[in-house]
Amino acid sequence: MQRFRPTPFDLVFETVAQTTFPAIRTALDQSGLDPRNRDGFLMLREVVSLLRELRPESGLGEGIDQLAALVHHGYLFWAGGGLTVRLSSDELPDFLGQVSSRPAPQPDRPALYIQLPERRVWAQVIPGDPPEPLDGWFQHFAPDPGLLRVLGIFGIHPDRPGFSVVEVSGQQPVGLTRPDGTPVFSSTLSGGAAAGLFSVAGEEELLELGWRVTELGVGSLESGANLSEHQAPSSKLPAPS
Repeated sequence: MQRFRPTPFDLVFETVAQTTFPAIRTALDQSGLDPRNRDGFLMLREVVSLLRELRPESGLGEGIDQLAALVHHGYLFWAGGGLTVRLSSDELPDFLGQVSSRPAPQPDRPALYIQLPERRVWAQVIPGDPPEPLDGWFQHFAPDPGLLRVLGIFGIHPDRPGFSVVEVSGQQPVGLTRPDGTPVFSSTLSGGAAAGLFSVAGEEELLELGWRVTELGVGSLESGANLSEHQAPSSKLPAPS
């Protein structure tokens, strides 16, 4: 049997999924709220209690927004059936190099977690700090028409007690380019291209990743499936100059 590495959901919500998430679903049903409505979701007593439970004793300061986003994405992922799509190392170059189209938004598509090959895509999450590997991202459509939310998960490591999260939302970027002229998703690390690595440079590139998954029509796969049978026609990512 093939073994998969844990997802952020496994690391954070394994127990919560058995206890608190069902209570949150009941509260949402009773209130008639759209689960994707974050403001309403965060007002629920059960959600407030969960945020307090997950918050470290030292507090989070401005990081509470990231924790709230993680809990919301985690709940929607669980409520949608826990669909995890794993992209293989062989599929990664074509996925990052494909020519993007303008897919019609499908707000009824369930929330997903897309898991990338380990330590193949990197980003500088905090200016001045070392780059961190992108494990993957949660994504779902917001109630606003055509608005996709993407929550990137960076820096998962067995010796690290947590990980970094970055959330972006919006419609698909149009004419996405880099100011320095290098190809989108090409590595910004020294020697990265020769090592077969890629980079996410900026929030628009992270948002583009989610929209590319939407283009492939992913959303009806069983948990643990990969993208190979859903690949759209694509071209290889040009080698960085």
